[in-house]
Amino acid sequence: MSRYTGPRNRISRRLGFNVFENKKGDKALQDRPYPPGENGRKRMRETDYGLQLKEKQKVRYMYGLVEKQFRNYYKQASRQPGITGENLLVLLESRLDNIVYRAGFATTRPQARQLVNHRHFKVNGKFVDIPSFQVKVGDKIELKSTSINMISIQHSLDTGKDKVVPGWISVDENKKVITINSTPSREDVSSQIQEQLIVELYSK
Repeated sequence: MSRYTGPRNRISRRLGFNVFENKKGDKALQDRPYPPGENGRKRMRETDYGLQLKEKQKVRYMYGLVEKQFRNYYKQASRQPGITGENLLVLLESRLDNIVYRAGFATTRPQARQLVNHRHFKVNGKFVDIPSFQVKVGDKIELKSTSINMISIQHSLDTGKDKVVPGWISVDENKKVITINSTPSREDVSSQIQEQLIVELYSK
């Protein structure tokens, strides 16, 4: 299964959740709070399996993963001590591309993924071009000096001035350095995500 590149608001409307966390997605759900093609009909009652599948799709689209990647994250989360669903969300939040997005250096996760792929960031002084790279507490992510004046990055920083940066990371806006202060917690991810449904889906 390839990564989705189609209309984003259509996906958000189908899932009833602003998957891409953007203002246009909020507006689309507010103006047309029903799935595409249903012309205002109320959402039909879903089966347990349908709800579980929808929850998985929410998170998969949110972080831009294909099914194989997502399943591998679930397997890794299930092997860790603690609550599997929360472990899964922590692993996804700890991806390098997500950190770049959360810190405001990109307006979307796909843009953050592209910036990482093109070697615009260093982790602890070394270039990392793997979007799925797992950051750890104490890591420092630095924007390459020659990339600071890139129009796309400047636009992201300008438009994201009011963006709330999660407490587990801090951003030095002058040096363009992100520091990982702690491990992300469940509270750092949308409360609209019901990760237990994902666990139920994969536990069958």
